[in-house]
This record gives sequence, structure tokens and C-alpha cells, in this order.
Amino acid sequence: MSRMEKRRGWKRRPEEGRDPGFQSIKFMMHSETEPHEGKRKVESLWPIFRLHHQRSRYIFDLFYKRKAISRELYDYCIKESYADKNLIAKWKKQGYENLCCLRCIQTRDTNFGTNCICRVPKSKLEVGRIIECTHCGCRGCSG
Repeated sequence: MSRMEKRRGWKRRPEEGRDPGFQSIKFMMHSETEPHEGKRKVESLWPIFRLHHQRSRYIFDLFYKRKAISRELYDYCIKESYADKNLIAKWKKQGYENLCCLRCIQTRDTNFGTNCICRVPKSKLEVGRIIECTHCGCRGCSG
């Protein structure tokens, strides 16, 4: 890597056989330019949050559940920001196995200092009530 690439912070190209081959970058670019007329302000970011979750979950499943990729490739994906290491760290803890995003457990983003509505178990909600997270559009990730 040349000095100019280091200075500008360019990402290094993946080595031979190490490219995870994600097509999600095209989808993310499409999601950003998608028309948002008729949507609420927060709804325009939901496809990006969903894609971020799917991409991180795919790498998590490949490494921890199926053991299909090596530690080197997993570390490379984390380093190049293909997956969110903080979200994966939460998935490894009990009670957070299905967490949709980190914003749903941050208490500073809510009015009363509590978790998001999607973290409330469905058994404790009213019957027939449809909930939707304002942060990411999740409909219940607590189980």
C-alpha cells in the first residue's frame, strides 16, 4: 500500500480468495437514492438498517453456527466493516440472540430511559397490537 493510500484512508483490496462477495453495497446505494415521498422521516433508513443486520447476521452464522469460514476471513470482514462487531458481541450474550440493532437497547435515545418497544416480549403486549420500532422498523426482536 502506497503512502498516498494510507494518507487518504483508502481500504485495501481483498487478497486472492478472501473477497466475501457481497452484493449488498449495490442494494444499499439503491436504498439511499430510493424516493421517500409518502414515508415518514425515520422510514427512509429502515432498508439500510435491515441490510446491515442481514449482512452481520450472515457472517455471524457462517463463523459461529456453521463454522464455514476461517478466523482470518472473519477478522477480515470485521476489519473491513462488512459486519458490525458490537452487534455480533451482543448476539453472543444470553437474551440478545435476536437483537435487531444496537439503537434498540440504548436507553439514551428514548423519552423515559427504557429500551425500545420491539424489545418487549410479545406475550406481554396487548393481543392483536402491531408494534413497529421507530429506529429500524423491527416488529419484535425479543422472542
